[in-house]
Amino acid sequence: MNLSRRQFLSVMGSSMVLPFLPGCFHTERTLTIASHVWPGYEFMFLARDEQWLPQNGVILKETGSASDSIKALEEGTVAGAALTLDEVLRVRSRGIPLTVVLVFDVSAGADAVLARPGINEPADLVGKRIGYERSALGALMFHELLEAAHLQPEAVTRVPVNIDRHLHAWKEEQLDAVVTYEPEITKLENVGAHRIFDSYRMPGMILDVLAVKSDLIEIYAEGITHLVQAHFKGLHHLKTNRQDAIHRIAPRLGIPAQNVLEAYKGLELPDTRTNRVYLGKQTHKLPTAARTLSSLMLKANLLKQEDDLEGICTDKFIPASELS
Repeated sequence: MNLSRRQFLSVMGSSMVLPFLPGCFHTERTLTIASHVWPGYEFMFLARDEQWLPQNGVILKETGSASDSIKALEEGTVAGAALTLDEVLRVRSRGIPLTVVLVFDVSAGADAVLARPGINEPADLVGKRIGYERSALGALMFHELLEAAHLQPEAVTRVPVNIDRHLHAWKEEQLDAVVTYEPEITKLENVGAHRIFDSYRMPGMILDVLAVKSDLIEIYAEGITHLVQAHFKGLHHLKTNRQDAIHRIAPRLGIPAQNVLEAYKGLELPDTRTNRVYLGKQTHKLPTAARTLSSLMLKANLLKQEDDLEGICTDKFIPASELS
């Protein structure tokens, strides 16, 4: 199914212009954030490479997968991480309170199940080997896939594969289908895989967010402020200097520059105004999504109990006004 990006460029057009963030900022408290490769997270790294982040105030710890980022949170080596909302709920269920301070993106087709020729719809997966990452997102996508196919879990063979091994496992013909996301979708489609299910059929369920340990919010408030502002500056750079931004983003995504915008297909990129709608106390949009997601995850045995959503988000770090 050919799913159009939900007005990606118009979202760019509504992004704010931010003043230059000096690279000489110093602080005794350095905010460390874990993040794996994902298109929605790349504006942080673009900002870092352009020196729009304080050199001694924020460190972006690069990980191989969301699972690795969660492990870093559990080990206490980072104060926060870039995760999907369902992963945030999973971490909170393990006794690590997290607070969402930024919504990077909303998936509307950017997470997908790809299959080999001859497998044309979810129901065709009976007896097939399906690769997936052992993460909350992987489990959630797998659950929704089986629901769409009207299949029981025992009807298919699950093959745990970390995201950075999806392409290799596919080329080695270890999988018949795979639950994956960009930029791996583009790489797999380039070698013959095709889409049979995606997050377009799961509206509002997959949000990528920046989450910080709740008890560290005030301690690292300055670093969080700088990181959130830097994200929006990177987002704005794509709008105003697209070719430069594309060529800088491409190496981390591991795809040719001409495929970068394609990697954002099916991905909504909320601007500051939309972030305030998601995170603000008056609108409750993210808590509402989290409540629905928590209930679904409980039903799918991905949580032992529903999250009480205490301290789930704050909009205090989102810039209060748009600049022209």
